[in-house]
Amino acid sequence: MVALAIDVVLGDPPNRVHPLRWMGNLVAALDRRMPRIGIWPERMMGAASYALVALVTIVLALLLTALLRELLGMWAWALGTAVLFKISFAVFSFRKHCMPIREALERDDLHSARSMTRMIVSRDVENLGKEHVSSCCVETVAENSVDSVISPAFYMGLFGLAGAYAFRCANLMDAMWGYRNDRYAHLGTFPARLDDALGFITSRLSLAFITLAALLLRMDARAVFSTAVRDAHLTPSPNSGWPMAASAGALGLTMEKPAGYRIGDGPLPQKEDIARALRLVEATSLLFILLVALPSYVFIGAPAQLYMEDALLGIIGGLI
Repeated sequence: MVALAIDVVLGDPPNRVHPLRWMGNLVAALDRRMPRIGIWPERMMGAASYALVALVTIVLALLLTALLRELLGMWAWALGTAVLFKISFAVFSFRKHCMPIREALERDDLHSARSMTRMIVSRDVENLGKEHVSSCCVETVAENSVDSVISPAFYMGLFGLAGAYAFRCANLMDAMWGYRNDRYAHLGTFPARLDDALGFITSRLSLAFITLAALLLRMDARAVFSTAVRDAHLTPSPNSGWPMAASAGALGLTMEKPAGYRIGDGPLPQKEDIARALRLVEATSLLFILLVALPSYVFIGAPAQLYMEDALLGIIGGLI
């Protein structure tokens, strides 16, 4: 609950001091020093790079919470854990990226809307009309509900901070190295496949909570599962199509990437649908955190985290 309150009131820290930015800097530093020497050596280096980045991140997070517990007590541990968990997920930050695009569309400033859309999608936006710009926002919000909220919260519930950051490392490295080109085709294989594996359950589990959120918001809950089952395979990713298609069904819209895919039934999104998609994703995220992640953390994730913290302190004590 504290992590959610931080997300609502404060949001994300500035990019220059965001720990995920530091994680990205470490990945970039490894990339610059990585030789291109063949398929299997590069795949092994990719796996070793993930292990290093995840280990450094998890050890620092657990060391901080362990020291807070030892020096200040459990209240400080709980607060520190909440802050570090908040860094691994984002519920309401989607508004920061998408609402300015909607405002530009309301002013009929398509040039500015396209420029801002370029920051949230990788496709060519130069010739996109208003409906396809709106579709970019709706698609991005729907897809990232799993990557940015449900998955880190799910693994936080099972393994504590170690689980949340293990997922975020895989997701970040997939975003940076998961390209099928000469540079990353083999180096990014392990983090990309690990990201797919970790997101397999959560992307499909999201359907239940999108349905529940659609019921509460009086959207088309009955179309969630049928649209997802029919259209989820249309995206290149094995996981992203599930929350996208489910959200398209709930919203009664079609999401379209020109020359790529067309998901859902109904019209293309209008600027007003951006706010509807945000409400749907925020409700879905809150329901998942409150009904699944928080209870599982109390009974499973927190004991696992405390065990790992004690083991880490024991190792450090043995070394010194």
